Amino acid sequence: MKKPRRKYTREFKIEAVRLLTGSSLTIAQASRDLGINPNLLARWKKEFVNDSSQPFPGTGHLKPEEEELRRLRRENALLRQERDILKKAAAFFAKESQ
Repeated sequence: MKKPRRKYTREFKIEAVRLLTGSSLTIAQASRDLGINPNLLARWKKEFVNDSSQPFPGTGHLKPEEEELRRLRRENALLRQERDILKKAAAFFAKESQ
């Protein structure tokens, strides 16, 4: 039977990375002290370094850029549908007037 997956809060992740970067500890030492896998801590550090303004957004939460991109894609799809409907309507009425 698998062990249930542990979940860590955003604050815990940020503090773990700050502990690692703010001291002379290695990833292995810091992960032992925190009781987490070294690969997990290394991944958190990489994610924090890549985007320190919005690290660890959490499940279901998107970064502002990703949220805007999602909104624009939905809007684009809607506009394409509207355009296609108008094309079909124009073709229909063009046949009717002949």
